[in-house]
Amino acid sequence: MFFYILLSAFILFNFHSSEETIIDISDIYMIIGFTLAAYSVIANDSVQTLGTFIASNSEKFRWYILAGSAASILCLTLFYGWYIHEDISYGRLNKIPYQEIKWYHAAAPGFLLLLTRFGVPVSTTFLVLSAFASTVILEKVLVKSIMGYALAAVIAYVIWIVLSRIINEKFDKVENIKQWRVFQWLTTGFLWYTWLSHDMANIAVFLPRELPLTMLIGIMLLCTALLFYIFYEKGGRIQKIVLDKTGTRFVRSATIIDGVYAFILLYFKQYNDIPMSTTWVFVGILCGRELAIASTAADYKLGYVFPIIGKDFLKMIMGLLVSVAIVLSIHYVIIPGGYEDINFAFLKKSFGV
Repeated sequence: MFFYILLSAFILFNFHSSEETIIDISDIYMIIGFTLAAYSVIANDSVQTLGTFIASNSEKFRWYILAGSAASILCLTLFYGWYIHEDISYGRLNKIPYQEIKWYHAAAPGFLLLLTRFGVPVSTTFLVLSAFASTVILEKVLVKSIMGYALAAVIAYVIWIVLSRIINEKFDKVENIKQWRVFQWLTTGFLWYTWLSHDMANIAVFLPRELPLTMLIGIMLLCTALLFYIFYEKGGRIQKIVLDKTGTRFVRSATIIDGVYAFILLYFKQYNDIPMSTTWVFVGILCGRELAIASTAADYKLGYVFPIIGKDFLKMIMGLLVSVAIVLSIHYVIIPGGYEDINFAFLKKSFGV
């Protein structure tokens, strides 16, 4: 972790050295915020996209092979966003202007890191972006995230009700396992790209919107190092959320989960450029899936499912409450009305409102 912080400092200082030689306190906060956000985002949220991939392949492949495949897609996604869109956040920060980084910005991912260590599937989008965005934008983020949770749960429930008539996901009896494994790798790759185009905003919010190539390469190296650590740890404590669910270690089940998740995220990506909580979408899918399996399997009781779903939901609400507390503290205690002025000026300049 100490080496990671030093590497982060070197990369971000390198960006400033091309423009100015004086490093002020805002730059220190940017380094701290970026470092904690990158670590927390990948450690907390990677389970959404890579959790089933790790669970179903950890006994078949070496961890560094799995990590290398994920890292290659991460680097391609970052480079594509930087080169084509000139933005590694894929436009998710269009309505959140770049601001001088203060201590409370850097503190937000610190709370996220703390909750991650306790295994809480907190929404990174709420917790990190709440320190930057106006209450108007955050309200839209919350509404879109609730829509994502509800839609994901309903779609997953319907899909797995249909699938339950065809397959039994409590058992890993699959013909053509090699074909399923290839399909899973392709599906996970597509999901990983789609998720990154959503959630890189939670890291990029600490950085200038236009990045030089050297800084982009440095960010790739940092995120790759974090990915290898997460795969070495086999997903960390958050991985338990995946392992608790029926059949998530099975290749076929993991492939179906990833495919459904990817297309739901793709839909919301095209819907608008407002950020949303991908954590809520993922938990919504697992919720609908577990309810469908419990509704159709004679030996799988709803009484067993509800405590699992309820525990996940309570953890989500806990993370949301922490996010709300941060928002209220910043907007009404630390700098009352400050963000509204910042965001109104930005919207007026950008969109003529």
